[in-house]
Amino acid sequence: MRAIFGLGNPGNRYRLTRHNIGFILLDYIQSQFEIPFSPGKGDYYFCKVYYSGNPVLLVKPTTYMNRSGLAVYQVLKYFPIEVDDILVVYDDFHLSFGKLRFRAKGSAGGHNGIKSIISHLHSEEFDRLKIGIGSAFDDSVDFVLSKFAKDERKEIDSVMKTAYDGIKVWLESGVEEAMNEYNRNVLDTKTK
Repeated sequence: MRAIFGLGNPGNRYRLTRHNIGFILLDYIQSQFEIPFSPGKGDYYFCKVYYSGNPVLLVKPTTYMNRSGLAVYQVLKYFPIEVDDILVVYDDFHLSFGKLRFRAKGSAGGHNGIKSIISHLHSEEFDRLKIGIGSAFDDSVDFVLSKFAKDERKEIDSVMKTAYDGIKVWLESGVEEAMNEYNRNVLDTKTK
């Protein structure tokens, strides 16, 4: 069994903000299966889908971003899933809007959700998918909690579709192959 965690903040106030790109992607994937999210045995919602006959959990923590690790810990305790069977999807304001970056492991890079996961799992050895949300800001907190600009909203579906294609490669062939094929800006390739 594998698990994909999309990071974000709960509640309508944060629903379509940049910081919630992990939730946005999981909602996109879930819509392809039409299986609703349900409350889990802890601080998260999840749905169980099957990809190539194998079970995959889509998980959205119900904690705020800086406590995301609690939900990840709870899922790994409850389900037969190991740390190397998870993918964490989250926003990165160091990357231009539309850029995808799969990564096998590493530090938190200043991201509070990843800091929390590393703290709860006592490990940096988990796969990630960072989605670029742009970097045109004066205040990073205000920026990540802001909604996407109108021109960005037009491109979100394209970014989500390509990110999901990358996740399929991760599921089938692992993070190295996903890195090789999808660590690029989705929008750059649309114009070529």
